[in-house]
Amino acid sequence: MTERVGLFGWPLGHSISPAMHGAAFAALDLDWTYDLLPVPPDRLGEETKRVLDEGYCGFNVTVPHKEAILKHLPNLEMEASAAAIGASNTIIVKQDRKLVATNTDWQGFVDDLRAHSIDVAGKPCLILGTGGVARAVVYALKHLSASSVTFVSHIMEVVPDDLKPETLLYPDLKLKEVGLIVNCSPVGMSPRVDQSPWPEDIPFPSCPALYDVVYNPSVTRLMQQAKDAGVATTVSGLGMLVRQGALAFEAWTGVEAPIDVMMEAGQRALKET
Repeated sequence: MTERVGLFGWPLGHSISPAMHGAAFAALDLDWTYDLLPVPPDRLGEETKRVLDEGYCGFNVTVPHKEAILKHLPNLEMEASAAAIGASNTIIVKQDRKLVATNTDWQGFVDDLRAHSIDVAGKPCLILGTGGVARAVVYALKHLSASSVTFVSHIMEVVPDDLKPETLLYPDLKLKEVGLIVNCSPVGMSPRVDQSPWPEDIPFPSCPALYDVVYNPSVTRLMQQAKDAGVATTVSGLGMLVRQGALAFEAWTGVEAPIDVMMEAGQRALKET
């Protein structure tokens, strides 16, 4: 019998996850499928129930549902990462149909920073955005011993108390040294590729690296702004996507994920979009 997993989010036209996971299933000769499950926020509860009733083995969760999903799942066991972050991107359905919420975003981010030799230990970091991904990135940066984390925003967004970083408006940004800027917002994601979360009239801080969790397009407007400002290392979110996806793959199947296969499939899918 074919096992089914999928991705909850809204919208999902940009997603390359089916290609990535499909290639991994094929490479390992696993009879599994990965479905896109586009669900507007007002239907999340009924759609999660439908998917569980249909016997799915698990699912990923992306914007804007990573925090809300936790309110719509019965008898949910929270792994430490999801509990600490307050958001989940991976739900696992056990054989007894009990549900486990975890968060593989933070470890995927850590693993991809290491793959690009980006070291934040003892350095201040800036985060753009305050949603579920931002929570995971804060958790990761603390794990990596960043000296401080600051949110910077167009407007004074509400930041969860448990994160406890400073929040600044762009015009108030006066940090002279930043180790890493991370865009955790969807601004600049396909199809709105002409947008950027960084205002044109605010200069980039001097920093060695920028990480944009957006992976489609492969070079975002924000990344180009950073390059033009002399930032030496600019990284898209494809590696984070692949690495967090590989962790989810392993949690569902119990089999080690072929990361190289998933990366190649993701790159091919991006070229076709």
